[in-house]
Amino acid sequence: MGRHNREGRGADQRGYEYQLNYQPDWLRLVKVTRTLESGRQSTKTLFRNPTPSRTGEPSEKVRTRIVSPGQGLDMEVAVSDPNGCVHRVQVTCIIPTRDGGTEEVIYTLEDSVPHAP
Repeated sequence: MGRHNREGRGADQRGYEYQLNYQPDWLRLVKVTRTLESGRQSTKTLFRNPTPSRTGEPSEKVRTRIVSPGQGLDMEVAVSDPNGCVHRVQVTCIIPTRDGGTEEVIYTLEDSVPHAP
């Protein structure tokens, strides 16, 4: 049985602040990928789980919530994974920009928190 969710924070390439609610025995890190003004794609680690290893098994259903008030983003990803085979989840969001347009932002959630020795 997994432990209760934890809270985390991070900032992306453009300085937007994020709050995360995550399951510590499943989520290892969250990356954010977006296209910069130059046209190049940029990926930044938004959050890395400070827990060095699992103290329990993740629940069959794992949830991660990502909130960025500055972008009007509030999403939760829930994955039913009873056999523990999901390693990565990508979510693509269309987010409004400051100039009235939109941009595509990709959030990658990765598992692989190692088991305690």
